Amino acid sequence: MSNSFVLLNRLPQGVAELVINRPEVHNAFDDDVIAQLIHQLQAVNEDPSVRVLVLRSNGKNFSAGADLAWMKRMAKNSHQDNIEDAGKLALLMKELNDLSKPTIGLVQGAAYGGAVGLAACCDIVIAAESSQFCLSEVKIGLIPAVISPYVVRAIGERQSRRYFMTAELFSAREAQQYGLVHEVVAAPELLDDACRRFVNQLRRNSPQAMNAAKALIFAVSSKVIDQDVIDDTARRIADIRVSDEGQEGLGSFLEKRKPNWIQE
Repeated sequence: MSNSFVLLNRLPQGVAELVINRPEVHNAFDDDVIAQLIHQLQAVNEDPSVRVLVLRSNGKNFSAGADLAWMKRMAKNSHQDNIEDAGKLALLMKELNDLSKPTIGLVQGAAYGGAVGLAACCDIVIAAESSQFCLSEVKIGLIPAVISPYVVRAIGERQSRRYFMTAELFSAREAQQYGLVHEVVAAPELLDDACRRFVNQLRRNSPQAMNAAKALIFAVSSKVIDQDVIDDTARRIADIRVSDEGQEGLGSFLEKRKPNWIQE
């Protein structure tokens, strides 16, 4: 694609870094940025050398959400065009949420609108204490429709009922209290240190098992614990026990050695 609004950096030890690179407009995203993010997420998902994905942005702000020029353009388009356009944002959220690798989101400055959705789709979110979040859509007559399934799962229905309608700012500490953010660091320059700590922890775990654990969460979340769920969880543990990495993990534990996925 012509403009490098999204960068994919390959770092040592199987870490990929996906960077939104529009600091001059506070990393607001439009259809081009969305398409580039989808393309890079799909590439990462298919790359067995990638163990962990870090999502971040260049500049002072994580993302101001949707680009104003893009929204202005879409407002003039047909209803069908708007459905198709929203479908691309929905695909971006799904690709990030369902990625087969662990994902870490690093948030500094403003995370508004769709950027809250990106954070909600990451497995682990680390935010600088000075960062601020806002579900701002109703201020301009819109709703956070496409991101809503992920945001409601992250912060719950009760907080969603407040912030979807008030469009208030909420702090990193409040976001942590609500469940959107897992860890808060004192300053943006400390995000990398916290990220490295999580990366080191994740790299000690079986890639296959982490993928299966993520799928397990989706399979049981909010489900009635009926016989179907019980049977499904039994099948999942049986599947992982007889898998290559399951056998390697059990064998290394019994033999008191490191499993082969740990490469110091």
